[in-house]
Amino acid sequence: MTQSIFLVAFLAALTGTVLHAQDATGDWQGTLKTSGVEIRIVVHISKNAAGNLKATFDSPDQGATGIKVGPIDLRGTTLSFAVLSLDGSYEGTLNDAGTAINGTWSQHLDFPLNFQRVTTALKTEHKPAAPSDIDGAWFGTLDLGAKKLHLVFHVVNTEDGLMATMDSPDQGAKGIPVTAVTRDAASLKLEMKQLGGGFDGQISADASTIEGRWAQLGGSLSLTLTRSEPLR
Repeated sequence: MTQSIFLVAFLAALTGTVLHAQDATGDWQGTLKTSGVEIRIVVHISKNAAGNLKATFDSPDQGATGIKVGPIDLRGTTLSFAVLSLDGSYEGTLNDAGTAINGTWSQHLDFPLNFQRVTTALKTEHKPAAPSDIDGAWFGTLDLGAKKLHLVFHVVNTEDGLMATMDSPDQGAKGIPVTAVTRDAASLKLEMKQLGGGFDGQISADASTIEGRWAQLGGSLSLTLTRSEPLR
């Protein structure tokens, strides 16, 4: 028996990993991809006073932060958690270095979802800067034939560059984040990976309209955006 105890201690000293539990606490970021749609996911894992894991769940591209995660459990290298409010769950394997989790998100269907440990979580707040010439609300209407869909883009300049959100009043949706805003002179591109689409247009010389097209999942429609108020 004594010899066995010394053998275990000797192996632990050699490997430096035996008898050490994995640590999943920290910030984890991944991207859920399906059918041309990309949604970034951020999970913040910590421990409560009793030493048990707890977590919150952010979906920055959908404007959702601080969603409660529970239950959450780490058994060996297997991390599992549920997001009851979304009727979803996750199970993945933590690598030996503790830097990545590879697994599956289940929400009616199963989707691959891999997380990377990040030291700085995805930034969701941006300090305002001097307004650009296209700051403000821009209104447009998509003609779907049988019905029309009204859209409103809110563009604002920040210290990190141009940012935007989109409202779809007819669908009761408000403040959907635009994942990337790219401007090159009069060209403006509003990318929305969480919808598998976006807008690409040309800003008029007086910055009163932006004419272009809305593209989504392989299809596209003409879309002209008009500023709600003249630039002051």
